[in-house]
Amino acid sequence: MKCKFYFASTACFIVFFLSVNRVIAQADAVGIFDKHEDIGHPKNAGAATYDKVTHTYFLKGSGYNIWFNRDEFQYVYKKIKGDFTATANFEFTGAKGNDHRKIGWMIRESNDEKSIELNTVEHGDGLTVMQWRSLTGQNMKDPEGEIFYPEKKFEVIQLQRIGKRLIMRIGHVGEPLKTVGAHIMKNMPDEALVGLFICSHDPEVIEEARVWDVHIDIP
Repeated sequence: MKCKFYFASTACFIVFFLSVNRVIAQADAVGIFDKHEDIGHPKNAGAATYDKVTHTYFLKGSGYNIWFNRDEFQYVYKKIKGDFTATANFEFTGAKGNDHRKIGWMIRESNDEKSIELNTVEHGDGLTVMQWRSLTGQNMKDPEGEIFYPEKKFEVIQLQRIGKRLIMRIGHVGEPLKTVGAHIMKNMPDEALVGLFICSHDPEVIEEARVWDVHIDIP
């Protein structure tokens, strides 16, 4: 009888443990994304919420920058394997902040602050750029690791992956998208983290943004 009770108790504990983990995972989920968290331990904690009525994501984030050999920002992401096309509309909200604050799409090898990554960025002053870190812990390079677009202030940002090739496009709502550039990320794994990000470019400040009409299409 004791043996039967032991196995029954163990089975109940396993079910309880799995149930708790499932609840925690669901609590971290935001909209179509699996999780949100601060990368790189910024001084001020970020946050992310989703409005089911308007299908809008609201992001809050701090962080010194997404640059050099490590990053600090708020990230809302999911794991995607293989090719995809991610498109959304982005807009900073609230008072005007640092001209170098950042929002956009990002793909990363992991949630490590020094991870291999590529991001498609809209800055606070409207500057549009594609930038990347090719090796873990490597300094991002200016201008070798960037592709700038001559025009500024676009709402729509798109990140597409075809094999190892990553492509950035931008545009205004209702207009055809324009290609900023493309870069081959040889060391980016087939399964990677893909999502939305916000960085204040000021450790003392928390920036806010809204992101809507979010789509991730997988062939």
